[in-house]
Amino acid sequence: MLTTTKVVVFQVGKEEYAITIEHVISIEKVEGITPIPHLPVYVKGIVKVRGELLPVLDFEEILYHRTIQYNDQTRMIVVKTDELSIGVLVNDAKEIIDIEKEQLKQLGLVAFNKTSYFSSIANLDSRLITIIDPSKLVQSLEGIKEIQQYMKSHQEE
Repeated sequence: MLTTTKVVVFQVGKEEYAITIEHVISIEKVEGITPIPHLPVYVKGIVKVRGELLPVLDFEEILYHRTIQYNDQTRMIVVKTDELSIGVLVNDAKEIIDIEKEQLKQLGLVAFNKTSYFSSIANLDSRLITIIDPSKLVQSLEGIKEIQQYMKSHQEE
């Protein structure tokens, strides 16, 4: 029986978040983002990773309504969801850890529709890590359907 969950821990602002490893394709340095006009403010543009075009989302913009400040630690986590694959900009992709099932607490905030993508909180000794469900995140973002259609039309070209 599986008693641990493997997650990629990353930093946005001063807080730690995580996505389960089965959603993570890769962690990349931030390079070659092509801006696309008229997209929602949280979309920084598109990027080509391993031959696939991906929309790039700024997690700091989504969570805190401020643009990410690029530095040497800034990373793009390539994440696959049911709808589409995305690149997520984070301040730092820190580590891959195993979290015991007993350390995961369900969030009362999941009922709040603006944070429905927070699936649980890992309550570790000296830190709290918010676990994000990328599929729910993508579904909750305004304008994502249009971005999906745009990406599909450009994949076929």
